[in-house]
Amino acid sequence: MEMTKQRLSRIVSREYFFLLVIILATLAIHFAVITLPPEQMFDEQHYVPDALSISQGNGTNRGEHPPLGKLLITANIMIFQDMSNPISWRLFSVLFGTISIFLFYLICRRLNLTRMTASLAAFLFAFENLTFVQASIAMLDVFSLTFMLLCFWLYLRGNYALSGLGGALAALAKLTGVLAIGVIVLHWIFVRRSRPVYFIAGLIISAAAFVVLLMAFNYPIYNQWINPLENIQIMFSRMSSLTFDNAGHPAMIRPWEWLYLPMVMAYWLKPHYEGAISFNIWALIIPSMAYMIWRVWRRKDFNAPVFALSWFAATYLIWIPLVLISNRVTYIYYFYPAVGAVCLAIAIGLSRIWGLRYTIKGKARHAATWSVIGFLVLHLVIFGILGPFYSW
Repeated sequence: MEMTKQRLSRIVSREYFFLLVIILATLAIHFAVITLPPEQMFDEQHYVPDALSISQGNGTNRGEHPPLGKLLITANIMIFQDMSNPISWRLFSVLFGTISIFLFYLICRRLNLTRMTASLAAFLFAFENLTFVQASIAMLDVFSLTFMLLCFWLYLRGNYALSGLGGALAALAKLTGVLAIGVIVLHWIFVRRSRPVYFIAGLIISAAAFVVLLMAFNYPIYNQWINPLENIQIMFSRMSSLTFDNAGHPAMIRPWEWLYLPMVMAYWLKPHYEGAISFNIWALIIPSMAYMIWRVWRRKDFNAPVFALSWFAATYLIWIPLVLISNRVTYIYYFYPAVGAVCLAIAIGLSRIWGLRYTIKGKARHAATWSVIGFLVLHLVIFGILGPFYSW
């Protein structure tokens, strides 16, 4: 019995044990719902027919988007070749969503967070509703986010050239992926400021890779070489043409409203796929970022709080001036790239509260313990309520 306990203790104490449990749990849930609904839902109704058109050699009808994300959905379809089975267009989204959880954990560890804090952050991220839903459907966002996280991890490792390539791939999956570059630039300015020549070279590599790979990825779509500068101009022109004045979509919402309106955007009714930030995460967006500012001001664990703030600023706050200037229509799922920043900040706070157990006694100690446990349980409950489990 004692030997069994020791073996179990060694297994649990291994670096990736809790991460593996989280990943296996989310994968099990994904595969339980991947064929529901059997129809194309929400923006799959745009991207899947477009990918099918590409696979048949007829080009794309979604010229406002860069090619990489569309090619990944196309590859998914071409591998399975069964349009009666949703796995044929959703599997790659699930796989990339799973990779994003792993990369997010690695980012947390690179920020010198403890194994416990990184595991807490990965748990919050993996079971956050918007994160799970976007990784369940054939849209471009999950591909872009995964490459963004790859960009962050490589940057934190000091691999500036490869990080720039990761940022280029993020933008090639969806144009908003370019915001990844803003994150690393802000963090480098405020924290690192080392090896400036290499860092600037990485940014140049990112821009050059975007242009070159844009041509390369466009070729199998159009069966000809497309002028990348003209292509970029067309993409920006089409994207900017959709405004709050002419969109007329009932779920459109301005970015500053994301913080005080708990928006639920229906992707599908049964099972109910909801484009919504998990309510407990949404409620702590402002408090968690305020806590990061406080930690920076007090010079406590400077690296991780600045990265969380840089991530939040470059992927969320940037939308406020952009919308004020362009009136470009936005939706709640545009917050998806910023979810990781909030989960990171909340995990740091929860870890701090959990640590109070060793410095306080009595009822306060119990309050600290149960507040963390209660929040994690609440996180799972909200995930169960918002997630696509209604038909079970």
